[in-house]
Amino acid sequence: MQRVLLIVAGLAGAVGVAAAAAASHMAESRNLAAIAAICLSHGPALLALGLHGRTRPLLVAGCVLAVGTLLFAGDLAMREWAGRGLFTGAAPLGGAVMMLGWLGLAIAGLVRPEPIKKD
Repeated sequence: MQRVLLIVAGLAGAVGVAAAAAASHMAESRNLAAIAAICLSHGPALLALGLHGRTRPLLVAGCVLAVGTLLFAGDLAMREWAGRGLFTGAAPLGGAVMMLGWLGLAIAGLVRPEPIKKD
């Protein structure tokens, strides 16, 4: 799971920078600015969880956050470049999933599970 988080963190960072650069050249693109903001704010969190998430609650919260980030940014990207979203309600669903991931991170801070043992 840590590898998946690192992959999504790298993708989020790259997409965030690309979207920010594109948004700076396009006057009327709310979607690109939102993609940049979401990816550049969630990418570092996913990186930290991928590098230092040593318990199951942290890794689960990170995976939930990753799914929400991909869904939200992916829907906005589809709207920007394909003229339609992934599916009806994809961006709000992605936003709700991201919020669940952040709440899961808070809950992970409250519990003290054993670290995951590596083989």
